Amino acid sequence: MRIVFMGTPDFSVPALEALVRGGHEVAAAVTQPDKPKGRGKAVQMTPVKEKALELGIPVYQPVKVRDPEFVELLGGLQPDAVVVVDFGQILPKAVLDIPRYGCINIHASLLPKYRGAAPIQWVIIDGEKETGITTMYMDEGLDTGDMLEKTVIPLDEKETGGSLHDKLAAAGGRLILSTLKGLEEGTLKGTPQGDGETCYAKMLKKSLGDIDWTMDGAAIERLIRGLNPWPSAYTCLNGKTLKIWEADVLDQEYDAAPGTVVKSGKEEMIVQTGKGSLRLRSVQLEGKKRMDIPSFLRGYSVEEGTILERRAAE
Repeated sequence: MRIVFMGTPDFSVPALEALVRGGHEVAAAVTQPDKPKGRGKAVQMTPVKEKALELGIPVYQPVKVRDPEFVELLGGLQPDAVVVVDFGQILPKAVLDIPRYGCINIHASLLPKYRGAAPIQWVIIDGEKETGITTMYMDEGLDTGDMLEKTVIPLDEKETGGSLHDKLAAAGGRLILSTLKGLEEGTLKGTPQGDGETCYAKMLKKSLGDIDWTMDGAAIERLIRGLNPWPSAYTCLNGKTLKIWEADVLDQEYDAAPGTVVKSGKEEMIVQTGKGSLRLRSVQLEGKKRMDIPSFLRGYSVEEGTILERRAAE
């Protein structure tokens, strides 16, 4: 097929690579405009732009895809299908109507559950046992088009947002080849999502990572994994932000308020929660690098009875 690809971040790149490896003609890659990043505010290309240029694919970066000039340009490319992966803009009907096989989205959940911006992180935070990829026709709604194919990915016991991101990105690349083949051969038809169970995976904010120690230990541990590597879960230790990267849930209860460091020795640091306790395994103090707990405690003394607080409470 002749494909126009639309995507922006790292998550989109494996699908672009898969289309090229699969023998499809990628006529163009459409991605968000370059933006300044980092302390130096140097303008950086999007990951999709970098990969497309590496592959010799023309790149377009419209500020708004609904602009008539871009719609006309897209029509002139005469794509059989438009493949969309985490592009960052809602496509108008004028764009949706251009390709004969439609605009096909690779969505990082088993629809209709977890529509929205951050399905990868929320399935971990919510304690789901499995997730996956859904390919779907795009319509004018938000992740509401007819479903085409699904692939299921079980979640590991210590799954993080980062590890699941990589698994789903790779799975999306594999599934889109199957979906395009089915559409071209006429063996694949869309299935309406209907009114089944759904959860809206709202956009992540840094404030979500501000740990509420009155929550169950298991829920806090899932939050830590889901927000790893971004935006990360954190607490306040003696006035400084302490990011928590890894922790284990313990059933043991201590006679202490939630957020109290109930054990602190050379090898371990345990915090009481609203139910059960957490053994911290990997942390990062403000201004320092990430460390395992034994390394952290060798350089920073934390007394038993210290209270870890919410940043929002300051």
